Amino acid sequence: MSSARGTAESMGRRAATALERLRAERPLVHHITNLVVMNDTANVTLLLGASPVMAHAAEEVEEMVSLAGALVLNPGTLERAWIEVMLRAGRRARERSIPVVLDPVGAGATTFRTETNRMLLERVRPTIVRGNAGEIGALCGAGGAVRGVDSVGDLPDAVAAARGAARAWAAVVAITGRSDQVSDGTRSYAVDNGHAWLTTLTGTGCMATTAIAAFAAVEPDGMIAALAGLAAFGLAAERAAGRCSGPGSFKVALFDELHGLTPEILAAGARIRGPL
Repeated sequence: MSSARGTAESMGRRAATALERLRAERPLVHHITNLVVMNDTANVTLLLGASPVMAHAAEEVEEMVSLAGALVLNPGTLERAWIEVMLRAGRRARERSIPVVLDPVGAGATTFRTETNRMLLERVRPTIVRGNAGEIGALCGAGGAVRGVDSVGDLPDAVAAARGAARAWAAVVAITGRSDQVSDGTRSYAVDNGHAWLTTLTGTGCMATTAIAAFAAVEPDGMIAALAGLAAFGLAAERAAGRCSGPGSFKVALFDELHGLTPEILAAGARIRGPL
C-alpha cells in the first residue's frame, strides 16, 4: 500500500481519470456473487464501462479469473459448495496480481457467515474490502450489529475502524453508510456522495462493491479505486433522485445516470473529504 497522500480535490481528479480509462479499456470483471443481486451487479458493471461475467462453476473459475481485470467475492447467498470456489478463484487472482474485492455480506449475523468471511480474509487476502458498519465491525472486533444482511447500528468511530481493519488485513477497507469511510491503514478519506433512496432497494451495497471492482480493474491504487467507485455510484444516485418519484423510478434513473456519467461530471461532483 502506498503511503503517498493527496488532497481531496486531487483524489476527485484521479477518480475522473480512472473513469476515462475504464470506459476506454472495458476490462472484464469476474463475479462470484449472490443470487439476489446477480443481474443488477452485472448491469452496473456494464453501465460503468466494464464487461461482467458471473461464473461460479468450480470447473472454470480459475481459468475465467485469469482473463479478468478484477474479481468480486460476495457470499450473500452462502452455500458450502461456493466456499471452495471462492477460495480457488481468489488464490488464482492473487497469484496473477489481479485485484480481489470482498463484500462480506451478512458477516456478524450468523457464525457460518462470520467464519466464512474471516477465512476469505485470511486465505485470499483481498485487495479491497467493502462492507457496512455492522459487517466490518463484526469482522474486526470494532462493534456494530447486523440483522439479516443489514447493519442496524453505526460504529463509534468508523474512521478508526476502517484504519485498524486495513492494517490488520493489509487491504483497503471501505465502510459504507451515510458517509463512506475508506482507509488503507495510512491514508483515510470520506466520500459524502449518495442518497437515502439507496436504502429502499435491495443490493445497492453489492452494486457499490461492483463499482469499486470495475475501477480496480484499471486503477492499481486500491484507495483511488475505492474512492472512485463510491463517488461515482453515490453521485449517480444523487442525480437520479432529482428526477424520479419513488424507489422504482429511482432504480431506472440510477442506471441511466451511471451510463451517462462522464469524467467531467465525476470530477465536478465527487465529494471526497480528507485526508482524515
